[in-house]
Amino acid sequence: MKLSYRIALILALVAVSVWMLVPRTVKVRKLVNGASVVVEEKRVPLKKGLDLQGGMHVALEVDESKGTVANKSDAIDRALKVVRNRVDQFGVSEPVVQKAGNDRIVVELPGIDDPERARDLLQKSAYLEFQITDKTDALVRSLPKLDAIAKQLAPSIAGAKPAANAEAAGPGVTVNNDKALTGLFGGDTSKKTATTAGKDSAAADTLALSGQGIFSRNIQRGDMPGEYYVASSAYDQIHALTERPEIQAALPPRKVFRWSNDSLPIQGTTYRMLYVLDADPMITGEAITDAKPQQDPTEGTVVTFTLNNEGGRIFKRQTSAHIKDYMAIVLDQLVMGRPPVIQGAISTRGQITMGRRDLQAAQDLALVLRAGALPVPLKVAEVRQVGATMGKDSVQKGLHAGLLAVALVVIIMLVYYRFSGFLAVIGLGLYVLYTLATLSGFDAVLTLPGLAGFVLSIGIAVDANVLIFERIREELDRGKTVRTAIDEGFRHAMPAIVDSNVSTMLTAAVLYQWGSGPVRGFAVTLIAGIAASMFTAIFVVRTLYLLWLQRQRGAAQTVSI
Repeated sequence: MKLSYRIALILALVAVSVWMLVPRTVKVRKLVNGASVVVEEKRVPLKKGLDLQGGMHVALEVDESKGTVANKSDAIDRALKVVRNRVDQFGVSEPVVQKAGNDRIVVELPGIDDPERARDLLQKSAYLEFQITDKTDALVRSLPKLDAIAKQLAPSIAGAKPAANAEAAGPGVTVNNDKALTGLFGGDTSKKTATTAGKDSAAADTLALSGQGIFSRNIQRGDMPGEYYVASSAYDQIHALTERPEIQAALPPRKVFRWSNDSLPIQGTTYRMLYVLDADPMITGEAITDAKPQQDPTEGTVVTFTLNNEGGRIFKRQTSAHIKDYMAIVLDQLVMGRPPVIQGAISTRGQITMGRRDLQAAQDLALVLRAGALPVPLKVAEVRQVGATMGKDSVQKGLHAGLLAVALVVIIMLVYYRFSGFLAVIGLGLYVLYTLATLSGFDAVLTLPGLAGFVLSIGIAVDANVLIFERIREELDRGKTVRTAIDEGFRHAMPAIVDSNVSTMLTAAVLYQWGSGPVRGFAVTLIAGIAASMFTAIFVVRTLYLLWLQRQRGAAQTVSI
């Protein structure tokens, strides 16, 4: 490579590294009060870990509000793996996820900018089901019984509040097997809303079911089997009733109530959709192997998912038996948008459209789908901020030890290798810059073990220079010219440098794969440091030698080494 190209590459990396390490304000899209807006946030290149700055402490426990869990300890053990997977995919470095006692999971997250989002991700069940809408008019046939039970329960549901997980307008859903089967469900379900919204009030009145009970007065037929409309003004009361076990038991066997997370405006009145579904799902989210958020030019924000081979076979068999039926995609007991109609067999691929939700919401949904559903529902029992786990004196002593180690390395290189040592120190400075920029690019969190790995990698960086310089000395002792000695020194030292660095990097990769917490932080810092040290020792220092040799052209060349 030409010298000018070498210098340009080094300077370009310096510019990129400086840019990565400069705090700046960035624009991000977030969901605020149901609307996607662009907000400004300050980006901190390198955040401190729990041991240096503290963070968010969340205690999770089993939620028994909808049923007793027999063995809490076993349930927590099973939930622990799912929570840990979610935290790892959430992108937080150096988290602490551990079991506390027999009935709690403790999660500690450093440097969290959005604590509400973290709480939602940790406790969301993410249980995905594909269920067929009822074709038997089960709700209509059960109306007298439902009205009678509701009348008896009326005093206990006065002033009922909506469920916490009931959102306003939310995602819609389409599912397709692959590009060859696009439009499998007969078009965009969002167009259905526009059609329904065009009905006049007289037509809407004809949907009302007969009778004078609370269900009969407030529930209207929808446009598909098993779909019913409830005006927003009556939603709180009807929702509270459908949550009662007495009301659920009044439905025919193997039928369940499920609310949609979407809303529908008709002539100035907003309606919520209530669905009666077959209780037995065709397939659940346990068969999902991957889920990814995407931006589609026509459907907006979507989450595509892939089922495993066994799940694909089951799904294909089930959908083949339900051609022309409507299939609801249910996440945590909420129907995602309006159920599409099955036009053909579906195998391993599907798609969830997120409507007006932003990309972050799609990322969160994809994250929890990949990590898997919680085996038991969890609730947040405690949330608080925690201080640094390391005392101020310990942190200062650790930093002083690191600075002293770096200073000794610099002094030794300058005294023992003189001018060549000076070139190595320049490379060492660039190594520090490149390593910190790499850690910033990976959103790494600085911890005391991580800083220890950083200092250790400085020693490894100098070790490569020592090997090169000793080889150059040997070539000079054989009487070779300075230029030849430098070239041969780098060439002969290369195998040893690569072998030692690669073996260390493999060890660090093992620590990262099977370690947790501070161990992973140490491994990340060590890997980034080794990569930067190889580049600076082999490429940068040699470029500095070539630049010096070019300036010495025509003169008697000697090198201080």
